[in-house]
Amino acid sequence: MATAIRINDLHKSFKSEFLRKQKPILKGISFEVEQGEIFGYLGPNGAGKTTTMKCLLGLIFPEKGDIEILGQPHLAIPAKARLGYLPENPYFYDYLTAREFLQFYSQLHLLKKSEQDVKIPDLLKKAGLQEAAGLQLRKFSKGMLQRIGLAQALLNDPDLVLLDEPLGGLDPLGRKEIRDIIVELRDAGKTVFLSSHILQDIEMICDRVAIIVEGRIVNSGRLHDLISQKILFTEVTLSGITESELHDLGESLVIPGGDILIKVYQEQNVDKVLGLAHERKARILSLVPRTQSLEDLFVGTVRPE
Repeated sequence: MATAIRINDLHKSFKSEFLRKQKPILKGISFEVEQGEIFGYLGPNGAGKTTTMKCLLGLIFPEKGDIEILGQPHLAIPAKARLGYLPENPYFYDYLTAREFLQFYSQLHLLKKSEQDVKIPDLLKKAGLQEAAGLQLRKFSKGMLQRIGLAQALLNDPDLVLLDEPLGGLDPLGRKEIRDIIVELRDAGKTVFLSSHILQDIEMICDRVAIIVEGRIVNSGRLHDLISQKILFTEVTLSGITESELHDLGESLVIPGGDILIKVYQEQNVDKVLGLAHERKARILSLVPRTQSLEDLFVGTVRPE
């Protein structure tokens, strides 16, 4: 499969004004992103995620390392013309309406008026902003600004879309809508490279991930290869039984409504919980085996015991 992004031995430092020294941010990172996939770039604050994106875009320049985008040097104009980008904290001309804003950026992309007339309403609808097309951006919420920023990033029909925290500030419905757009981009053959702190969303849509900690890639690969499918514990929710009756079978607590939630870590104890529930004529409301999640992997990688 063709490669959308290739980064090899990338180093970047910034001068510390306080100490007058160079502070290394990226310490020789290397990874590849395949065309047609959603790639999640994860790491704690200050790990180097945004610095990596800025190097990719040519907004800052590394001291060492090679970067290729869609098979070309990352600073080549033809490569940049195939990119779309949404920064983490975008700043827009807030006196423009949503429609005017997209018209302005359409002109930067040299889109003809006939193309604008088709593309802009479509993108406003896709971003869920068709009702706000005539509203000035200064009246937009943070979530709405994220949506219009994503619409802007897709104006030139890019082959590679870079999204820095695209789900920040969105409510659950807004996050789902943006996730759906990202999946649609992949289904259309586009490549999406995104960073996010919302690990549930990353786990739902990403094909592969890389985890960066203190400027180094510490783990990468396909999610199903990185996350163990071994059952860590089983959650059983019961009603009509007391917490004391379940002692020694797992960790239990009373949840709102008076039901009991018990985490059972030993497989043989699951049958004992179910047998006890049958004996006491209790109701089994749910039984959910829990495997490792991306959050477990992330926390274990960033904060190893």
